Amino acid sequence: MKDRPPMEINVRESAGVSVLEVRGRLTIGEPAEQLHDALESVVKGGAKKVVVLLNGIPQIDSSGISTLVRISIKLAREGGVLRLVCGPGRVRDALTVTRLVEAIPTFESESAALANF
Repeated sequence: MKDRPPMEINVRESAGVSVLEVRGRLTIGEPAEQLHDALESVVKGGAKKVVVLLNGIPQIDSSGISTLVRISIKLAREGGVLRLVCGPGRVRDALTVTRLVEAIPTFESESAALANF
């Protein structure tokens, strides 16, 4: 089995919005759990507006998609909103096929996502 580089998640604030920049494969196991934990931490810290940047992800599976859905629902229940940033490619195709782009607003750029709040 090939060793994969670990997933990296950088969290920052931009105009009152929590932005999570994700790099690496978002697949079952540790990567999906790592993203879930990072999102939970941001939400527990009081964030109501969250943007997840997925342009640094070469692959996403159902576990990664499930993580995004769960946190979107949790945020909505607490009066918050989630936005995704994902340009064209395999990951965007996966989000489109699963109709996640219809459930969670998805943008091609971070500036477009931030302007949507």
